[in-house]
Amino acid sequence: MNPRTDQIDDTTAHTTKDTAAGLLDDEFQDEADAGSDDERVEEAEEAEAAAPVAPSGVGAGAAAVVSAGLGLAALTGTWVGKIAGERETLIGQIKAQGGTAAQQISEIYGDAWHTTALVNGVFALLALITAVVVLTRPRRPAWVGAVAVAGAVLGGIGLLLSAGMYADLFLSLPTAA
Repeated sequence: MNPRTDQIDDTTAHTTKDTAAGLLDDEFQDEADAGSDDERVEEAEEAEAAAPVAPSGVGAGAAAVVSAGLGLAALTGTWVGKIAGERETLIGQIKAQGGTAAQQISEIYGDAWHTTALVNGVFALLALITAVVVLTRPRRPAWVGAVAVAGAVLGGIGLLLSAGMYADLFLSLPTAA
């Protein structure tokens, strides 16, 4: 037996025991830390859920664009208004057979004109309501407010034009001579 080797073997044995004990302690400590990490994650999630989230403005922006689109549709007319007007023209043609010239004009042209004005007025009113709702929302981006104002203006103009069209203020029905 070599005293140097025996001494190294004893030192290695003690070191190995200490390392193994340290590893076990570290493993138990890691498990304990993992438990507290889970608790920390849960606490962070709860705090995150409780914290108010700043609105991104996407919904308000979409509503503002819809408002502007509805206002534009009210001014230019829609497919729905065209179809409703054509339907009233057909109904007027059926009703006006054998009537006087004034009745035929009113049934064929007047009802279709008023139906188109009514449909465009509904689109204008929807544009105006949507724009007002967007404008009353707090904390919206500046561009959303600008587009909503444009939608409100288009809706207001469309509503005025539709009301004037329905009341025959701009163009009156032709008269029979």
